[in-house]
Amino acid sequence: MTRSIKDYIIIAMKGMGMGAADVVPGVSGGTIAFITGIYEELIESIKSVNLTSIKLLLQFKLKDFWKAVNGNFLLSLVIGIAISFLSLAKLIKNLLEQHPILIWSFFFGLIVASALVIAKKITEWKLRSIIAILVGIGIAYMVTVVTPAETTNAYWFLFLSGALAICALILPGISGAFILLLLGKYEFVLNALSSFKLDVIAVFAVGAAAGLLSFSNLLSWLLKKYHNMTIALLSGFMIGSLNKVWPWKQTVSTFIDRHGVEKALVEDNILPQTFENISGQDANLAIAIGLALIGFFLIIIMDKYSPESKK
Repeated sequence: MTRSIKDYIIIAMKGMGMGAADVVPGVSGGTIAFITGIYEELIESIKSVNLTSIKLLLQFKLKDFWKAVNGNFLLSLVIGIAISFLSLAKLIKNLLEQHPILIWSFFFGLIVASALVIAKKITEWKLRSIIAILVGIGIAYMVTVVTPAETTNAYWFLFLSGALAICALILPGISGAFILLLLGKYEFVLNALSSFKLDVIAVFAVGAAAGLLSFSNLLSWLLKKYHNMTIALLSGFMIGSLNKVWPWKQTVSTFIDRHGVEKALVEDNILPQTFENISGQDANLAIAIGLALIGFFLIIIMDKYSPESKK
């Protein structure tokens, strides 16, 4: 396919959206890829980085290698994702600390709409599709109630964390940032990005590359062989993940991190009025509902004008 400079700029902007989403625990970059119409091309492009294409690279057939892996597409996307990671990591971290209810409300609306958009792509509803969506909801919900761990900062664990978290880049509904949170590495990696700790970034990136290449092949096979069941499962993941992004929470237990700062360990979802009664703080209900609606309709509009919808 022949693309113009403008096309690649748009792809880079979609990459920025994916990167921004994956910085937040509970929001998936794969969701953005799906609704902007680049999901299956992304999967196939990553899958094409295999022994055959690597052989071309080792033979210095660079032009053939670049064409085989859809290099212009991947490079544009990676540039966009990198821009988001490096520029938005600190901003989103600060927003989550200072305005958690408002930020989570926006993403709650975004995820509800995304789940509907993805479910709409199921071409035929059968019992197995319904079972798949229920299984997805159950798995994602169970993941959200797992207690985050305090883990080692050793290079081997950073490599493993990168390999697991990157799967969310191409898996709608499961957030890479949330996986890092469960592994006890979210804040550590976010700080490394903010302060440009090159050793941490490099080890994490190598692990991410290994995980991405292996997982893309599995996902590509599932989408080809069991398309409706796979889409239903992914939609279920997103619905189940809503438990994580509910804006109003009550801290049940805390822990002291390595820097001596007390942080929430286990939280329960509560109603806005209960939140006000317990915390004495404003639940910001009207603004939260407004932001949730903005997030919801943003996804609906993006889907309406996406390349896949136009087809």
